[in-house]
Amino acid sequence: MANEPVDMIMPMLREIRGEMHEIRGELGAVKQQLHKLEIGQKSIRNALTADTMLSKFMTGDFEERISELESKVETLMKGT
Repeated sequence: MANEPVDMIMPMLREIRGEMHEIRGELGAVKQQLHKLEIGQKSIRNALTADTMLSKFMTGDFEERISELESKVETLMKGT
């Protein structure tokens, strides 16, 4: 009688419960890793944005300086 389906239900349910607990633990670890990746991705995006803004600032500064030099050269060319 030990092999009847009714006697097998409880051990199977315990086994399933144990596997579910293990899966929940693994899922928690995956969630933590995903969170770390998202934080890293946000950090990279912020760094890229800052770099882009700095590049635009530097380019604007160079363009302004070049414009001033062109004006000075034009003034010198008119003077001679």
